[in-house]
Amino acid sequence: MGLGKSGVVLWLCVAGLVPAALAAGKNFVKPTAKSAINYPAHDFHRDEQVAIAADPYDNPEKAKIFSTNFAGSGLLPIFFVVTNDGDQPVSIANMRITLLTANHSKLTPIDTDDLYRRLSNPRMNTRPSPLPLPSKVKGAGKKEMDEVAASQFAARAVEPHTTQSGFMFFDVGGIGSPLQGANIDVTGVTDAKGNELMYFEIPVDKYLNAPVNP
Repeated sequence: MGLGKSGVVLWLCVAGLVPAALAAGKNFVKPTAKSAINYPAHDFHRDEQVAIAADPYDNPEKAKIFSTNFAGSGLLPIFFVVTNDGDQPVSIANMRITLLTANHSKLTPIDTDDLYRRLSNPRMNTRPSPLPLPSKVKGAGKKEMDEVAASQFAARAVEPHTTQSGFMFFDVGGIGSPLQGANIDVTGVTDAKGNELMYFEIPVDKYLNAPVNP
């Protein structure tokens, strides 16, 4: 028995809703981190046995893990990995990260509130401003907020022989080729006695020039 006109319309409506429902049901799963030295772009301090790696999610294939279109809002997610192969914990509570582009722009990870604002208003500039901004966040949906919360780097310490990881997001809107020739500097990592380790310098070109996995 064939479908009547009303039945066809109903079927089309239901079929059209299926992709949206599947997208809405997609839950973020953070990548399983390898030891930091296994990423092309990393810096390893042999004396302290601490390594930090940066893995940019700069293409559509890698960005598939997100349901949020960060690139469409001018945001670059970078997966940071900190591995402590030493016998004492290290603190990263005051870790500071700066992405230094080839054109001498200094980019720091945007904070959570600014991230939500940028997602709700992609044209907004989230780089530091001398003027105070209202703290109330509007427009970012719950799913986007949940995905940001689940993905962000949140660890404050790395215990011996363990690895911590998570994403940080950079406002690269209006910057052409922000990764080419860039370096990532990491400071503020301290040992168990509170002594700051020498800064980490991660050349991003090591990521860009790495062989593509077959």
